[in-house]
Amino acid sequence: MVEIRHLTLAELEAGLDEIRKSPKDAGILRMIVRRPQEGEREVLAEGKIDLVEGLVGDDWSKIGCSLTADGSSHPDMQITIMNSRVIALLAQTKERWALAGDQLYVDMELSVDNLPPGTHLQVGSAAVLEVTALPHTGCKDFAARFGTDATKFVNSPEGKRLHLRGINARVIKPGTIQPGEIVQKL
Repeated sequence: MVEIRHLTLAELEAGLDEIRKSPKDAGILRMIVRRPQEGEREVLAEGKIDLVEGLVGDDWSKIGCSLTADGSSHPDMQITIMNSRVIALLAQTKERWALAGDQLYVDMELSVDNLPPGTHLQVGSAAVLEVTALPHTGCKDFAARFGTDATKFVNSPEGKRLHLRGINARVIKPGTIQPGEIVQKL
Protein backbone atom coordinates (compact mmCIF):
# COMPACT_ATOMS: atom_id res chain seq x y z
CA MET A 1 0.00 0.00 0.00
CA VAL A 2 1.34 3.40 -0.98
CA GLU A 3 1.30 5.96 1.79
CA ILE A 4 -0.41 9.18 0.78
CA ARG A 5 0.78 12.46 2.23
CA HIS A 6 -1.17 15.69 2.06
CA LEU A 7 0.22 18.09 -0.51
CA THR A 8 1.45 21.52 0.50
CA LEU A 9 -0.23 24.70 -0.69
CA ALA A 10 2.70 25.35 -3.03
CA GLU A 11 2.38 21.85 -4.55
CA LEU A 12 -1.36 22.34 -5.01
CA GLU A 13 -0.94 25.78 -6.60
CA ALA A 14 1.61 24.26 -9.01
CA GLY A 15 -1.27 22.11 -10.33
CA LEU A 16 -3.46 25.08 -11.29
CA ASP A 17 -2.16 25.26 -14.87
CA GLU A 18 -3.33 21.69 -15.55
CA ILE A 19 -6.71 22.36 -13.90
CA ARG A 20 -7.19 25.48 -16.04
CA LYS A 21 -6.83 23.31 -19.19
CA SER A 22 -10.16 21.61 -18.45
CA PRO A 23 -12.63 21.71 -21.37
CA LYS A 24 -15.18 24.53 -21.20
CA ASP A 25 -18.20 23.45 -23.26
CA ALA A 26 -18.11 19.66 -23.17
CA GLY A 27 -16.17 17.30 -20.96
CA ILE A 28 -16.20 13.69 -19.83
CA LEU A 29 -17.93 12.15 -16.81
CA ARG A 30 -15.01 10.37 -15.14
CA MET A 31 -16.66 8.85 -12.05
CA ILE A 32 -20.04 8.44 -10.34
CA VAL A 33 -20.10 7.95 -6.57
CA ARG A 34 -23.12 7.12 -4.45
CA ARG A 35 -23.13 7.70 -0.69
CA PRO A 36 -25.60 5.11 0.65
CA GLN A 37 -25.09 6.39 4.20
CA GLU A 38 -22.70 8.63 6.08
CA GLY A 39 -19.08 7.60 5.61
CA GLU A 40 -19.84 5.04 2.87
CA ARG A 41 -19.00 5.38 -0.82
CA GLU A 42 -19.91 3.24 -3.82
CA VAL A 43 -18.28 3.86 -7.20
CA LEU A 44 -20.92 3.12 -9.84
CA ALA A 45 -20.67 1.78 -13.39
CA GLU A 46 -24.10 3.36 -13.97
CA GLY A 47 -26.18 5.88 -12.06
CA LYS A 48 -29.82 6.79 -12.22
CA ILE A 49 -30.60 10.50 -11.89
CA ASP A 50 -34.10 11.13 -10.50
CA LEU A 51 -36.11 14.35 -10.14
CA VAL A 52 -36.95 13.65 -6.49
CA GLU A 53 -34.06 11.50 -5.19
CA GLY A 54 -31.16 13.04 -7.10
CA LEU A 55 -28.73 10.15 -7.59
CA VAL A 56 -30.83 7.09 -6.77
CA GLY A 57 -29.52 5.32 -3.67
CA ASP A 58 -27.52 8.34 -2.46
CA ASP A 59 -28.16 9.67 1.06
CA TRP A 60 -28.77 13.28 -0.09
CA SER A 61 -32.52 12.91 0.41
CA LYS A 62 -32.03 11.54 3.96
CA ILE A 63 -29.39 13.81 5.47
CA GLY A 64 -31.26 17.10 5.55
CA CYS A 65 -29.85 20.60 5.54
CA SER A 66 -29.65 23.45 8.02
CA LEU A 67 -30.42 25.90 5.17
CA THR A 68 -34.03 24.70 4.77
CA ALA A 69 -36.76 25.91 7.14
CA ASP A 70 -37.85 22.37 8.00
CA GLY A 71 -34.39 20.76 7.97
CA SER A 72 -35.16 18.71 4.86
CA SER A 73 -32.65 18.14 2.08
CA HIS A 74 -31.98 21.28 0.04
CA PRO A 75 -33.26 20.92 -3.56
CA ASP A 76 -30.41 23.06 -4.87
CA MET A 77 -27.86 20.58 -3.46
CA GLN A 78 -29.23 17.37 -5.04
CA ILE A 79 -26.08 16.67 -7.00
CA THR A 80 -22.52 17.76 -6.26
CA ILE A 81 -20.03 17.93 -9.11
CA MET A 82 -16.25 18.18 -8.82
CA ASN A 83 -13.60 18.73 -11.49
CA SER A 84 -11.70 15.45 -12.04
CA ARG A 85 -8.38 17.26 -12.46
CA VAL A 86 -8.77 18.89 -9.06
CA ILE A 87 -9.60 15.65 -7.27
CA ALA A 88 -6.79 13.84 -9.10
CA LEU A 89 -4.36 16.41 -7.70
CA LEU A 90 -5.76 16.34 -4.16
CA ALA A 91 -6.33 12.60 -3.86
CA GLN A 92 -3.18 11.51 -5.74
CA THR A 93 -4.76 8.13 -6.58
CA LYS A 94 -8.10 7.43 -8.26
CA GLU A 95 -9.04 5.07 -5.44
CA ARG A 96 -9.22 8.10 -3.12
CA TRP A 97 -11.45 10.31 -5.33
CA ALA A 98 -14.66 9.14 -3.66
CA LEU A 99 -13.44 10.44 -0.29
CA ALA A 100 -14.31 13.97 -1.42
CA GLY A 101 -17.99 13.03 -1.09
CA ASP A 102 -19.16 14.36 -4.43
CA GLN A 103 -21.38 12.33 -6.74
CA LEU A 104 -20.09 13.31 -10.18
CA TYR A 105 -16.46 13.87 -11.18
CA VAL A 106 -16.13 15.55 -14.56
CA ASP A 107 -13.29 16.75 -16.74
CA MET A 108 -14.82 20.17 -17.32
CA GLU A 109 -14.15 23.71 -16.15
CA LEU A 110 -16.58 24.48 -13.32
CA SER A 111 -15.63 28.13 -12.79
CA VAL A 112 -18.31 30.71 -12.08
CA ASP A 113 -17.39 32.39 -15.37
CA ASN A 114 -17.91 29.18 -17.35
CA LEU A 115 -20.88 27.70 -15.46
CA PRO A 116 -22.80 30.48 -13.70
CA PRO A 117 -25.92 29.57 -11.70
CA GLY A 118 -28.75 28.62 -14.03
CA THR A 119 -26.48 26.89 -16.57
CA HIS A 120 -27.91 23.57 -17.77
CA LEU A 121 -25.63 20.57 -18.18
CA GLN A 122 -26.63 17.49 -20.12
CA VAL A 123 -25.01 14.33 -18.79
CA GLY A 124 -25.05 11.52 -21.32
CA SER A 125 -28.01 11.37 -23.66
CA ALA A 126 -30.82 12.14 -21.23
CA ALA A 127 -30.09 13.62 -17.78
CA VAL A 128 -30.06 17.41 -17.41
CA LEU A 129 -28.80 19.26 -14.34
CA GLU A 130 -28.99 22.95 -13.46
CA VAL A 131 -26.07 24.63 -11.71
CA THR A 132 -27.31 26.35 -8.53
CA ALA A 133 -25.96 29.35 -6.65
CA LEU A 134 -25.31 27.63 -3.32
CA PRO A 135 -21.56 27.51 -2.66
CA HIS A 136 -19.78 24.18 -2.24
CA THR A 137 -16.79 24.62 0.08
CA GLY A 138 -14.23 22.47 1.84
CA CYS A 139 -15.20 21.40 5.36
CA LYS A 140 -13.50 19.67 8.32
CA ASP A 141 -14.03 16.22 6.77
CA PHE A 142 -12.47 17.44 3.52
CA ALA A 143 -9.49 18.82 5.48
CA ALA A 144 -9.08 15.53 7.35
CA ARG A 145 -9.00 13.55 4.10
CA PHE A 146 -6.89 15.88 1.95
CA GLY A 147 -5.15 18.24 4.39
CA THR A 148 -5.65 21.75 5.69
CA ASP A 149 -3.68 23.17 2.76
CA ALA A 150 -6.16 21.48 0.37
CA THR A 151 -9.01 23.24 2.17
CA LYS A 152 -7.15 26.57 1.97
CA PHE A 153 -6.51 25.89 -1.74
CA VAL A 154 -10.15 25.23 -2.67
CA ASN A 155 -11.51 27.97 -0.39
CA SER A 156 -9.05 30.67 -1.55
CA PRO A 157 -10.43 33.54 -3.68
CA GLU A 158 -9.08 31.86 -6.84
CA GLY A 159 -10.27 28.46 -5.64
CA LYS A 160 -13.78 29.82 -5.14
CA ARG A 161 -13.78 31.57 -8.54
CA LEU A 162 -12.71 28.35 -10.25
CA HIS A 163 -15.07 26.29 -8.04
CA LEU A 164 -12.19 23.97 -7.17
CA ARG A 165 -14.27 22.35 -4.42
CA GLY A 166 -17.04 21.81 -6.94
CA ILE A 167 -20.56 23.00 -7.60
CA ASN A 168 -24.08 22.16 -6.54
CA ALA A 169 -26.80 21.28 -9.01
CA ARG A 170 -30.40 20.17 -9.12
CA VAL A 171 -32.04 17.69 -11.44
CA ILE A 172 -34.07 19.15 -14.34
CA LYS A 173 -34.50 15.95 -16.36
CA PRO A 174 -33.94 12.37 -15.13
CA GLY A 175 -31.85 9.78 -16.92
CA THR A 176 -29.28 7.04 -16.64
CA ILE A 177 -25.62 8.03 -16.77
CA GLN A 178 -22.30 6.21 -17.08
CA PRO A 179 -18.65 7.17 -16.72
CA GLY A 180 -17.15 8.03 -20.11
CA GLU A 181 -20.25 9.90 -21.28
CA ILE A 182 -20.15 13.51 -22.44
CA VAL A 183 -21.16 16.34 -20.10
CA GLN A 184 -22.04 19.45 -22.07
CA LYS A 185 -23.43 22.92 -21.58
CA LEU A 186 -26.83 23.45 -23.14
